[in-house]
Amino acid sequence: MNILIVYSHPSKKSYTFQVLEQLKTALQKENWNIEISDLYEMNFRSDMSEDEYEREGFAKTQLPIPVDVLAEQEKIEKADCIIFLYPVWWSDCPAKLKGWFDRVYAVGYAYGQNEISRKMKTIPFGLVICTAGHPNAFLNEIEIAQSMEKIMLEDRLGKRFIHKEMIILGGTLELEKVMNEHFKIISKIPKKIQSYS
Repeated sequence: MNILIVYSHPSKKSYTFQVLEQLKTALQKENWNIEISDLYEMNFRSDMSEDEYEREGFAKTQLPIPVDVLAEQEKIEKADCIIFLYPVWWSDCPAKLKGWFDRVYAVGYAYGQNEISRKMKTIPFGLVICTAGHPNAFLNEIEIAQSMEKIMLEDRLGKRFIHKEMIILGGTLELEKVMNEHFKIISKIPKKIQSYS
């Protein structure tokens, strides 16, 4: 099993980083191949260049795809499961991760027609995990949880994944109350992946 984790957080002091460490520990027990795209550590460029926009905006699929984007597409092609892990900032993912979708989901690869190069393969399972300061009940009450799920699962993952799910690890403003429960959820992720493989 090949697992790709697309991780987006700038600080190793963060709770999201602790979640990443717990996730790695849980997955490593399965002896699976784990690859991590740590977008901040890689200094992944989130903004599209003018040349990239010309390719994307006008569907000029004959124009080259940047090397860093091709490297991420290679990781996608090897993956049986992709996990996106990030904090909720202003009701969405950090700009680095949004930029990953903007650039890596290139026209002719993740959408649109292209006779020149390969199309993105369909991934068996996509899992979105995000940490959030507010409790899940509040995020549901104000309908931010539903909005985030719609954007991530229906648009960004879309039909590119056979099975997809979002886990919101909410309530981190009172971390001592939720951490144990969150880590239990993380420990069950390998079984969840196996059930979809």
